[in-house]
Amino acid sequence: LFISFLTRSYRNYSIGCDDYLGSDKVIDKCGICGGDNTACKVVSGVFKHTLTNLGYHKIVEIPEGATKINITEMSKSNNYLALRSRSGRSIINGNWAIDRPGRYEGGGTMFTYKRPNEISSTAGESFLADGPTNEVLDVYMIHQQPNPGIHYEYIIPGDNVISPQLLAHRRPGEPLNGQLGMPESTNQEDEDLHRETDTLTGQSAGAFPVIQPGRFPSHQPENQVPAVQPPRQNREHNWKQIGKTECTTTCGKGSQYPVFHCVNRITHEEVSESYCDSSTKPIPEEEACNLFPCPAFWDIGEWSECSKTCGLGMQHRQILCRQMYANRTLTVQQYRCHHLEKPETTSTCQLKICSEWQIRTEWTSCSVPCGVGQRTRDVKCVSNLGDIVDDEECNMKLRPNDIENCDMGPCAKSWFLTEWSDRCSAECGDGVRTRSVVCMTNHVSSLPLEGCGNNRPSETTPCNNGPCAGKVEWFAGGWTQCSTECGSGSQQREVICVRKTEGNFDVLNPYECSYLEKPPSQQSCYLKPCGSKWFHTEWSTCSKSCEGGFRVREVRCLSDDMTASTQCDPQLKPEEKEPCNTQDCIPEIDENCKDKYYNCNVVVQARLCVYTYYKTACCASCTRVANRQSGFLGRR
Repeated sequence: LFISFLTRSYRNYSIGCDDYLGSDKVIDKCGICGGDNTACKVVSGVFKHTLTNLGYHKIVEIPEGATKINITEMSKSNNYLALRSRSGRSIINGNWAIDRPGRYEGGGTMFTYKRPNEISSTAGESFLADGPTNEVLDVYMIHQQPNPGIHYEYIIPGDNVISPQLLAHRRPGEPLNGQLGMPESTNQEDEDLHRETDTLTGQSAGAFPVIQPGRFPSHQPENQVPAVQPPRQNREHNWKQIGKTECTTTCGKGSQYPVFHCVNRITHEEVSESYCDSSTKPIPEEEACNLFPCPAFWDIGEWSECSKTCGLGMQHRQILCRQMYANRTLTVQQYRCHHLEKPETTSTCQLKICSEWQIRTEWTSCSVPCGVGQRTRDVKCVSNLGDIVDDEECNMKLRPNDIENCDMGPCAKSWFLTEWSDRCSAECGDGVRTRSVVCMTNHVSSLPLEGCGNNRPSETTPCNNGPCAGKVEWFAGGWTQCSTECGSGSQQREVICVRKTEGNFDVLNPYECSYLEKPPSQQSCYLKPCGSKWFHTEWSTCSKSCEGGFRVREVRCLSDDMTASTQCDPQLKPEEKEPCNTQDCIPEIDENCKDKYYNCNVVVQARLCVYTYYKTACCASCTRVANRQSGFLGRR
């Protein structure tokens, strides 16, 4: 009864973070017992760097002793957050395996990994932990699409602050603020599990000792009045523990409570609770039960995305050995799961069959009749269903060529000429008319043509517009028309020394006018830009010497810089083909080939001309028949 009284007397007192009974001290944001947050330093920022390469990219370093850790993706994306220790141990989403959302131990604290998967949600992933951490941790991002921004925040103690983790690492039974903590676990397997649990929580067994009834220090504080033991009452009925509730779990540390009933002190029979004093009924205290760990099991993560969008690829998943203890699922050494078959961590995958390149047409003919040109063919990317898809669906490195060069042999060259100019260079007297001449590749292939050679056609031809009248003095004739109809050219005029007579001019030697200033006889001129003009080659030789043949020439429209143009007037285009040698073919008359007989027509009708005797005796008749037959065959 004394112990029960003491328990009820001290039940209203709490144990503070300094382990003193009745203390109201609590740990502040940066883990300092009794601190007022003034020594806390908040570190925050946003990682907004633009990343290009796929894979793991370091975002931020979480130092040792950090608390209130919050790493949050600013909007939903196909990227993933990852966490590992400085020693290289993967905590969350390591080794290209994506973990399921949940709680994961790392750096002496418990991280809550959240990944909203609702279709309507736009929130990103996050890591949350209360801390403090006992080692440096690195946060990474698995980059797969543009970075939406990662917000990070944590609290660390300021300078000259004793870390509360020192309290967590004192040995069981070591004094702390004048009170002793009690060791908790004696079972070897439980100690192993606690050891793994301690790395997860950052606290060792006994770091925060539990003051149990009857286990107080032997002395009392000097300023505390000893409790007076109430007088015992002789009652017929009293409260008695008759058992315990069932354990809340079958393994992994559950809890149960004692059950108290009102009984007769003599007969020990249960009676109604109204017979007992309700104020003396003990309050059931929680007791641990089924402390042995639950069997370990393999915790299987989600499959990663297939490494290839088509064809045979690989996908990975993370397999962890987990064990339930104290209503928490902890990661333990893999040897605890050796009694179970370990699931596969890699698997082949194929989202669809890859598309392939198909050559749909043969090569086209070469783009030029001679020289080096190009030819093409149709190449398409075709899916396994036979549909034409975008080229990106196929492997661009394996794409067949759809264009290549082709050499049709050397091209012939011909002189290309414009028509003669309409104007004579002199308004009177002798002058010239001009035309343009250029040597260019000839694409006409129906008849053989010679090369340009040295026989350049003349660019000028003489012309005369009649006699001119003169005057006694230096007489300058009118300027000739510009030597070219377009572009830069020159003009000439005749300057002579004359003596004017009535109605006539007599030409004198130039020295007669030498004392006079002689006018210039030549100047440059420019009428207009040339634009485009028709050029053509010389006519080819006639295809036949009689009975009608044809000859050809090539006609091109060229601009000022002698490049091909389409600006010429189609109605002014010179002819490219014309008939020639339309006269009948007349055999040559041989005086030695005559008919010696009057009836040679009978020889022809009897077809005796094949014999030498008759062919000589009736030479004229047989020759005419042979010419007619060859002409008939030639016209077929």
